[in-house]
Amino acid sequence: MRRFFDLQAGSVWSDVAAEAGTWHGKVVDVGCGAQPYRSLLPDGMSYVGLDIETAEDAFGYASADTIHFDGGRWPEGTANADVILCTEVLEHVREPRALLKEAFHALKPGGRLLLTVPFAARWHFVPHDYWRFTPSSLKLLLEEAGFQNVVVRARGDELTVACYKLQALLLPFLMPQQVGAIKAFGLRLIASPTVPVFVALAAVANLSLRGKGGDDCLGYTVTADRAVE
Repeated sequence: MRRFFDLQAGSVWSDVAAEAGTWHGKVVDVGCGAQPYRSLLPDGMSYVGLDIETAEDAFGYASADTIHFDGGRWPEGTANADVILCTEVLEHVREPRALLKEAFHALKPGGRLLLTVPFAARWHFVPHDYWRFTPSSLKLLLEEAGFQNVVVRARGDELTVACYKLQALLLPFLMPQQVGAIKAFGLRLIASPTVPVFVALAAVANLSLRGKGGDDCLGYTVTADRAVE
């Protein structure tokens, strides 16, 4: 249900799910947070969750079996990966080039990277939200890091973004945050006639995600390979 209404999360989930069925071996989930994509992995895969030491304080994520590091060189346990998964992380990294170089070195020759970033997205996890990337910048950064076969795919188009923005206008009334119980009840009561509109916007947006994507989109999903040496 959340993935239907949360267009960013839902579109990322769909793209990871479409790729994950073909994976094998060892995956390193960079900036893994609550490890939401772990359940998508085929049986027998080795999973390594990697996150920064300040993940709980800065982002509210804490998972007992996550490897934590200082944000520089990756720990030894991440080496020889068949797949690097990095979803909605790069915009929070002060030095994206450094992270992509570490990802490249952690991959086995012939390994694969799946990366997602937002584009039409609010400023989030403030102040740890530094960048928005275009297809040109993603291709440039990945090729600089040594990757090849870089494919950048837009998640959604102008219609998707329009629905997403209209939802954002309604959401503070339908699901008010950081207000008293009486005010929250009043806001929900006032906004209750818009619930069918909110649902319709989500339905239209999810249908639009099936298209080829446009120049204005929710974000980008990128795949890239490390060459077989």
